[in-house]
Amino acid sequence: MNNKVYDVLKYVAQIVLPALATLYFMLAQVLKLPYSEEVVGTIVAIDTFLGTVLKISTNSYNKYLPEMENVAKQYEKRIADGEFDKVDYRKPGYASEEVEDED
Repeated sequence: MNNKVYDVLKYVAQIVLPALATLYFMLAQVLKLPYSEEVVGTIVAIDTFLGTVLKISTNSYNKYLPEMENVAKQYEKRIADGEFDKVDYRKPGYASEEVEDED
C-alpha cells in the first residue's frame, strides 16, 4: 500500500466514518429515521476492520524499516568508499551493453 492510499484510508478511519456514524445516529433520533442501530453498527464494524488493517500495515512497515535503513546506509558507505564502479548512463551504447534486444 503506498503512502497516499494509506493516508486517505487513515483519514477515513479516524475522521470520516466516526463522524458519519455520529451524524446518522443523531439525525435518526431527531428525524425518526429507520434502522439507526443497524446503520451505525455497520459503519462501526467497517471502521474497526479498516483500523485493524491499517494497524497491521503500519506494524509490518515499522518492523522492516530499521533493516531497510541499515542496508541503505551500508550501500551509501560502500559507494563512498569507491567499492562500486561509477557508471556513466549517458555513455553511448550503455543500454545495448547491458540489455540485448529480443527482436
